[in-house]
Amino acid sequence: MDKQLMWGNSTSSMQTEGAFDIDGKGKSVYDIREASENQSDWKVAIDEYHRYEEDIKLMKEMGANSYRFQISWSRVLPKGYEKVNHKGLEFYDKLIACLEKYKIEPIICLYHFDMPLYLSKKYNGFSSKEVIDYFFEFSKIIIDRYHKRVKYWLTFNEHNLYSSDFALTIAGSKLEVSPKNIHQVQYNTLVCHGLVAKYIHDNYKDLKIGGMLAYTTYYPYSSKAEDNYIRNIYNDFDYNLYLDIFTQKGYMNTFKAYLANNNINLEKTDQEEEIINNIKSDFIAFSYYRSATLKYQGKDYSPLNTDVFVDNKYLDRNEWNWEIDPKGLEIAMLEIYNKTNLPVFIVENGIGLREELPKNEFIEDDIRIKYLKDHFDSMINAIDKGVECMGYLGWGFIDILSSSGNMDKRYGVVYVNRDNHDLKDLRRIKKKSFAYVKQVFESNGKDREIKWQKKIKNHS
Repeated sequence: MDKQLMWGNSTSSMQTEGAFDIDGKGKSVYDIREASENQSDWKVAIDEYHRYEEDIKLMKEMGANSYRFQISWSRVLPKGYEKVNHKGLEFYDKLIACLEKYKIEPIICLYHFDMPLYLSKKYNGFSSKEVIDYFFEFSKIIIDRYHKRVKYWLTFNEHNLYSSDFALTIAGSKLEVSPKNIHQVQYNTLVCHGLVAKYIHDNYKDLKIGGMLAYTTYYPYSSKAEDNYIRNIYNDFDYNLYLDIFTQKGYMNTFKAYLANNNINLEKTDQEEEIINNIKSDFIAFSYYRSATLKYQGKDYSPLNTDVFVDNKYLDRNEWNWEIDPKGLEIAMLEIYNKTNLPVFIVENGIGLREELPKNEFIEDDIRIKYLKDHFDSMINAIDKGVECMGYLGWGFIDILSSSGNMDKRYGVVYVNRDNHDLKDLRRIKKKSFAYVKQVFESNGKDREIKWQKKIKNHS
């Protein structure tokens, strides 16, 4: 493998930045969530707003050449529309300048579930047609400002989660959880993505934009026809539906039939349909953490039916029951690439582990090192089989709040010294896995051997 890949880190604004009420930022739906027994609030996160250069220096030392971050909509437009908060834009100016200083490629994601609170309360978030227009206006502000400095763009983090059972929560909607409302949000966000992709391709020919999926490789529970059927239909509606839309094929006919058969009548226009049917992508980005196994339980597909997912007895799992399956990453890369013939980009991968800082402040996270090594191997195997891959970004390689707000579930190769209820001093402390990731990144994936006998010293 001679091509230089993109290697680095990936985060979201609400899980990193903090500074929830500083310099004119408006509230998002996350800012009002209170702490609970096993969850933090979101007010400080890891204080990236004030410590971004420290963390970018750590990424550079890690061997990273790329960083995917997210622009906080409510930091730039406190209400989600109308008045621009210029101090919010100045923060991202400085962040991108710092990445340029350390020669790290910036990659912007425009939305990572943190709907401006005003839009959530007034319009029910992405269930509203008005919010489509507001998101497009926000996107144009960011693209027009940074198009000369940022080449790679994503609209929605893990876009297919908008067809899941918690779609309305991440869309900022207070509507009843129902297939009708879920699929309306799914449709509206696809219109948003199509508008942004068209705007980029029409106005900035040198920029690249791709759709992004949360890809959990699906297996049938058994060789029974029913188990294979349910695996295939979920694979189609959770993944292939989006891959078709991202590659100018529009909604698949079987999904249209599903909507009709279940009396799900979407609010849509001919203009919106035209947008969805003509989405062009330059690459397909995806997250991969685990696989999942599906067993037919007498019911057909529904975004509210999670009974089909069962444990796979052949795989180990972490404390949160996420199965560890590096082979699934290779399968995902092959499935996506063969379906689309577009470059694939792994923009999230990692394992959540419970960790405490020992007295010597050196966390020997050998489980994480083994997890990463096996996934790097699978990635290279897929490349050797002909998959065109842009690169690999680890998720939260500097510890951040998990998606549920749990600081106990840590993904980083850098420890952040805080817990769910005590901010402590927020120091950054390198784990054993830091040196391993550095070894892989700096060798462009060629040196993936685990040097277990080598004593790795921490110099934080």
